[in-house]
Amino acid sequence: MRIGIISDTHGDVKAWQKAIKAFGQVDLVLHAGDILYHGPRNIIPEGYNPRSLAESINSFPSPVLIAKGNCDAEVDQLLINTPLAQPYLFAVLNGKRVLVHHGHFLLGEKLEELVIKWRIDLCISGHTHLAASTKIEGCAFFNPGSCALPKDGGSPSVGLWEGNTLKLIDLNSLTVLSSLNI
Repeated sequence: MRIGIISDTHGDVKAWQKAIKAFGQVDLVLHAGDILYHGPRNIIPEGYNPRSLAESINSFPSPVLIAKGNCDAEVDQLLINTPLAQPYLFAVLNGKRVLVHHGHFLLGEKLEELVIKWRIDLCISGHTHLAASTKIEGCAFFNPGSCALPKDGGSPSVGLWEGNTLKLIDLNSLTVLSSLNI
């Protein structure tokens, strides 16, 4: 199974389109939240068009599973056909136990307790707009960064999960920035 991982699109349909192109054909997309609204502290992205982004997500041929972010409102659910999972999304994919959350609600000890209790293999978050991947006590923690509004001078990025390998992909150069075995 080939799975695209994305977060923090913030209404930027162009960023979504770049991400989908970088993924190629995928069986599923996992979105870690902040889908349509740019948020009061963020600049408006160049490709900001939340209605068009919602239509593109809704018409995507593979399922898009979404964890609700702090900038996602109830009204967004009127445009997105997929239920926004709150405060997290849990699934078993590729034989791995996966927890997807935005990153603003589950933090520190609360997150660690849940990861241990549910024996999570892969924990995906967003929120920080900073790409990161690490493995702690058998669990891979992955943040794909933001495809629309990267922070600290970083590049827009997404993740791609194939087999047991999780790759972080730079959307500008389409190069693999890092990879992690799950």
